[in-house]
Amino acid sequence: MAQASDVLFWFALALYIGATVLYAYQFVLKRSSVGWWARFFTGAGFICQTLSIGARSWSMWNTEFTGANQLMLASWALVLLYFVMEHVIKIKIYGTFLVPVAAILMTAARVVYRLAPPTALSALQRTQLDSWRVAFHVAMIVFANAGFAFGAVSAILFLWQEGQLKKHRSNIVTRRLPSLATLQLVARRSVSFAFPIYTAGILLGIIRAIEESVDRWWFDPRIMMAGVVWLTFGFYLTLVYRHNASTRTSSWVAVVGFIFVVITAIIARTAPVGFHVFGL
Repeated sequence: MAQASDVLFWFALALYIGATVLYAYQFVLKRSSVGWWARFFTGAGFICQTLSIGARSWSMWNTEFTGANQLMLASWALVLLYFVMEHVIKIKIYGTFLVPVAAILMTAARVVYRLAPPTALSALQRTQLDSWRVAFHVAMIVFANAGFAFGAVSAILFLWQEGQLKKHRSNIVTRRLPSLATLQLVARRSVSFAFPIYTAGILLGIIRAIEESVDRWWFDPRIMMAGVVWLTFGFYLTLVYRHNASTRTSSWVAVVGFIFVVITAIIARTAPVGFHVFGL
């Protein structure tokens, strides 16, 4: 099953790379037939990736929450969210920006797996991880981060297109992008979807830490950074729903929030202190 997982992994990665090329071609030339094939390649890659993850989990009798596995899950969640959002908002350009990211995450997962194999866990650490709450905690955080990424991409596109319009510049990219209102709507919906999931994921992690009587768990740098991410996107939602803040300001908050997400992901895999060990 491990060999089957590897074969499916490379098939999925090849299909995502092929889809990336087709999305770029379709974005430039706006050919609907090319777009259909790009989505077909993405869907086929998603199926292969799903089977690869399942085969890997079956061969190991479980799925350990290593850095490589989390990157794979993040890639999978990003593509899944892309298909869901494309169906909901009927905008088909996001594959141009998100599928390449999914391919990069898969490549990073393979590099991490090769260069930084999972460290041996102590008996206490294994006890802390042995709970359905931890599994749901990690899955929710990963899916929420995918939603934050979707929102950040929309916010970046909004900021860029707004800047081009203010300078009265027009090019093939600005002509292909949705309207500013649509980009802002997608960003808002993405963060609104991700924030409660992120909140639930954090709460499950806190409950598990309290159950295990982890001493001074709130001083773990990963938890503190997760709190910063939560506050930033909570501030974003407050701006867009409760205050008449400019869309430019709220877009910058979404971008900064995702920068904090990236910093948190790096700290989760590199910080030598704290009880959070699943990322190592």
